[in-house]
Amino acid sequence: MKQILVLALFLGTVCSCKMSRCCNDTELSEAAEKRLRSHYPQPVDIRPTAAPGEKKCPLDLYRQPLSMELNVRSVSPWNYVVQTLPDHFPSSSTEAQCLCAGCLLVQRDGSVVESSDYNSRSVKQSRVFLKRESCTTGGYYLRPVIKEVSVGCTCVKAISKS
Repeated sequence: MKQILVLALFLGTVCSCKMSRCCNDTELSEAAEKRLRSHYPQPVDIRPTAAPGEKKCPLDLYRQPLSMELNVRSVSPWNYVVQTLPDHFPSSSTEAQCLCAGCLLVQRDGSVVESSDYNSRSVKQSRVFLKRESCTTGGYYLRPVIKEVSVGCTCVKAISKS
C-alpha cells in the first residue's frame, strides 16, 4: 500500500511538472494548441463584420430584404469585431459589439425607430484562454484564465430613474 502511495505521489509530481514546465516560444505555441484542443475546445470563430469602434445604429436595416444572420435581424443588432489579446492563446477572439443604445421598433406604418424605452445589452460567455507567463528560470509557461466574451446583443427594458 505504501508503495502505491509513493508511486501515485511521484506520478502526480511528474504530471504537474510536465504541465507547468517552462518552454521556449516554439514549444509554447505547440503546447498551447495541444492543450486548447484537448482541454479547452474553442468556438468556431465568426468572420468580423466591422472594424473595432465602427458603430452605427442601422435604422434603415429593416427596409432591406431580410438576412439570414441573427446579428442583422435582431431588434438589438450587432457587428462582430476582432479583439486582440497579447500573450494569450488564442491571441484574438471575435466579439459582438452592440450597434444601438436603444432597441429598434417597427411602427404600424412600417417605419423603424430606435426606442430609448429599451436598451441594447451585450450577452456574455465565459471562455478559457491560455496566458503566457514568464518563468523565473527563463522561458514561459501557460496559465488558464477565464475571460468574458460578448457573443451577441439583446434588448432589455430600460431601468427607470425615479
